[in-house]
Amino acid sequence: MTALTLALGDLTREHADALVNAANSGLLGGGGVGGAIHRRGGPAILAECRALRAGRYAKGLPTGRAVATTAGDLDARWVIHTVGPVWSATEDRSALLASCHRESLRVAGELGARTVAFPAISTGVYRWPVDDAARIAVDTVRNTPTSVDEVRFVLFDERAYEAFARRIG
Repeated sequence: MTALTLALGDLTREHADALVNAANSGLLGGGGVGGAIHRRGGPAILAECRALRAGRYAKGLPTGRAVATTAGDLDARWVIHTVGPVWSATEDRSALLASCHRESLRVAGELGARTVAFPAISTGVYRWPVDDAARIAVDTVRNTPTSVDEVRFVLFDERAYEAFARRIG
């Protein structure tokens, strides 16, 4: 049984086998979590992301998919990059957000990661309502078979922390 835990703070300061990056499809950083991971993780992450873009993901990483790189200078072995969907009031993209969590756990399992730290994927500039994102994230992690021992949701602010705490119970 995978333990679900919560932390309030900065994902880039967490110690875990794998940190999940709420990446953009270009994999080259940017704002929010992706930019913070690239800044703190250093050039090794960017180098591996550029190699992915030069090969298998020349057109970018598709929404809902996940891929791993080194964690560079972060206190982790790997960064698992996943592209969350942009929230839409007219189209249900919940399956894509669930896929981010499932695919990240699949990659973590393939790597042999025992602990994985997730941010609140898609709740920043992609505008996903945090209560709904928490529901999808927690339910998906609970219902996804995995060899990961602990999934830690690292939430940047009190509002997100409270939303995830309500879902975890």
